[in-house]
Amino acid sequence: MRFEGQTAIVTGGSRGIGRACIKQLASEGARVALVDLCDLEEAQGLIEELKDAPGQVHPYQADVSDADQVRKLVDDLFEQWERIDVLVNSAGIVKDGLMGTMTDEQWQAVINVNLTGSYNFCRAVTQPMMMNRKGAIVNMSSTGAEFPSRGQANYAASKGGINGLTKALAKELASRNIRVNAVAPGMIETGMSAAVRGLVGPKLKEIIPLKRIGQPEDVARVVAFLASDDAAYITGQVLRVDGGLSLGGY
Repeated sequence: MRFEGQTAIVTGGSRGIGRACIKQLASEGARVALVDLCDLEEAQGLIEELKDAPGQVHPYQADVSDADQVRKLVDDLFEQWERIDVLVNSAGIVKDGLMGTMTDEQWQAVINVNLTGSYNFCRAVTQPMMMNRKGAIVNMSSTGAEFPSRGQANYAASKGGINGLTKALAKELASRNIRVNAVAPGMIETGMSAAVRGLVGPKLKEIIPLKRIGQPEDVARVVAFLASDDAAYITGQVLRVDGGLSLGGY
């Protein structure tokens, strides 16, 4: 088990890719803090599902965009666990709209959760990881950072910011043996992507070279790889998990 004896924080852990990441990490022995703003009733189902897993899952409710809440949560976890080995920033939202009609609230909400939320947790775990002189951070980007759809100026900006944050922080923390990478999923079967998948319809599978919609588990396995010692010489990278969709030339 790659994460036996290790601790991890996963934001946006109640559903979608975050939920799959928690299942993957717990199945490999990690003690995981599931962080979500939503009602944690959904998390209870996951905890019950993983009750016999090698690792443990502990739910926490917090707003990732609130720096004070994030700092307090991380401080409390570090005091209790005495180490933080892995951070997975998976919390994210979409509020699509064409630029001409996009509201300030649509713009700011997406930036606050997707980008500032990731920044808040990265900053909060930096000191605990530096004290242990080891750690792995995996941020959730998107192929939409480079190949955005119409109406996704806010989402593309937030994920492009994630890419820059990942690379800058990787340089800062490399000397302390803390690695920072990002995963850029393509079209994954989650609630967040349902509207886009519905618009494109059945032809979507035809334009993906691997001819299928990705599953949250496809992303979670890559996240676990980047967080593990198997990726000990990888940092500052943004790895696409999109079935070849970003290759173009359909």
